[in-house]
Amino acid sequence: MLAPVRSFLNLFLQSACPLCQRATPTEFCANCTRQLQQNKLPNPAQFWQEQPAVFAWGWYGGNVRQAIRQLKYDHQPQIARPLGQWLAQSWLDASLDRSPMIVVPIPMHGEKQKQRGYNQAALIAQSFCHFTGHSMQVNGLERVRSTEAQFGLSAAQREHNLLQAFKIGKAFQKNKPHHPVLLLDDIYTTGATIKATTQVLHQQGIRVRGVAILAKARPWKDEANS
Repeated sequence: MLAPVRSFLNLFLQSACPLCQRATPTEFCANCTRQLQQNKLPNPAQFWQEQPAVFAWGWYGGNVRQAIRQLKYDHQPQIARPLGQWLAQSWLDASLDRSPMIVVPIPMHGEKQKQRGYNQAALIAQSFCHFTGHSMQVNGLERVRSTEAQFGLSAAQREHNLLQAFKIGKAFQKNKPHHPVLLLDDIYTTGATIKATTQVLHQQGIRVRGVAILAKARPWKDEANS
């Protein structure tokens, strides 16, 4: 095939970068990938010794914020694959804990997931587990109450908003995990969601090692919804 024809076909077959709309053979174009990587934390494990233990790939801001919003609200599920891969690579590079864990993505309420078509945390977790080798249990937790968006709520209001919002999922009701749980979500702000889900798991005697997060809000900002 002639080179000009091949180039034309490659351009035709490429999809548009969700952040800048440039043609790209991958989920993000090279330029947007560089910009996204600028939000990566130099030490993703810097919050791992806190309670709860948090492993965060990057800061929630700039293009990372835009990418997550595209993933959640603009029906761009393919974005989850590279985001989960980057989180996985940082996890492996940190060499925190090589012992087996069960990755449990934070669930969405059934009605909200039906509207969106997928749970973004589960898609990120799927990619994360593919590259780390950890097992995933998508039905470890269940969201039984549809809550209002966390965005704009104070820390106390977030905790109240999540009261009795979660319960043990069918998979853990049937068989409690023998290994600790690693929760996984897209954004971490006040930690209200993680506190609520950890409490539910602990009440059933299930150990929680910590939470892996794609992006953490900066301490002086409260701009996310998790």
